[in-house]
Amino acid sequence: MILPAALILDAALGEPEWLWSRLPHPAVLMGRAVGWCDVTLNRGGHRRVKGVVALALLVAFALLAAGLVAAIPLGPLPEIVAAAILLAQRSLCDHVRAVAVGLRRGLPEGRRAVAMIVSRDTAAMDAAAVARSAIESGSENLSDGVIAPAFWFLVAGLPGMLVYKMVNTADSMIGYRTPRHEAFGWAAARTDDLLNLVPARLTAVLIALTAGRLRDLPAIRADAALHRSPNAGWPEAAMARALDVALAGPRSYDGTMRDFPFVHPSGRRDPGAAEIGACVRRLWRAWAALLVLALAAAVA
Repeated sequence: MILPAALILDAALGEPEWLWSRLPHPAVLMGRAVGWCDVTLNRGGHRRVKGVVALALLVAFALLAAGLVAAIPLGPLPEIVAAAILLAQRSLCDHVRAVAVGLRRGLPEGRRAVAMIVSRDTAAMDAAAVARSAIESGSENLSDGVIAPAFWFLVAGLPGMLVYKMVNTADSMIGYRTPRHEAFGWAAARTDDLLNLVPARLTAVLIALTAGRLRDLPAIRADAALHRSPNAGWPEAAMARALDVALAGPRSYDGTMRDFPFVHPSGRRDPGAAEIGACVRRLWRAWAALLVLALAAAVA
């Protein structure tokens, strides 16, 4: 019953500011470990090989951390707390909801709120682009921050969850096709793609199931193929169908407009705060379905 308890604990408490203002969050520690590998190993030749070595060191660090938690003589409580910390349902929904609140106050507030959760340029966004960005971020991070960690806990316990979070953190920091990171971050990016293969599709199924749209799975599969990511398109396509809005599409990064295709292009192109609120409700419904699965797995 460790995972169900962790899901409920995270949903109830989220990430208390009083705690993480005093202690470094595990995600921060993982980021520091990735940064150390980047600074120390990402130089000279054979960078792809060095990236593989870096990933192996990071995985070993994650497994060591899992072993230390397991060694605490307090029964299942340390694992429950650790797993809850590594989940992000409450904080995800809070951040997405904040964009809706900002938009209702005015476009500048909406832009400021969405800039907290996306990496694209936000200064010139209209209200529809702000809403699309929030919904896309919520959908993708439901997979990365909730479903995938829970899935890997079910597969391999806390070690599996920690390894996933470490790989995902590495991908978010060094898994880019830039001159500095294309070779060094190759192993992190490809491993993250592999570890998210099943969770991304499971996320799409949970969104569709709780929205009563399982009949749309063939269309969701087709829409997901339009996305630049092999995995992120699945939860985004499912959420687009659940809300009947068009997601993705053109957006600007570092001052350069990139012409990405729309996912569910026949959906509405003018979402706003109401659609963001509906997205948050869908996120919680998918979480509830995940909780039922976790309870069933625990009983089995």
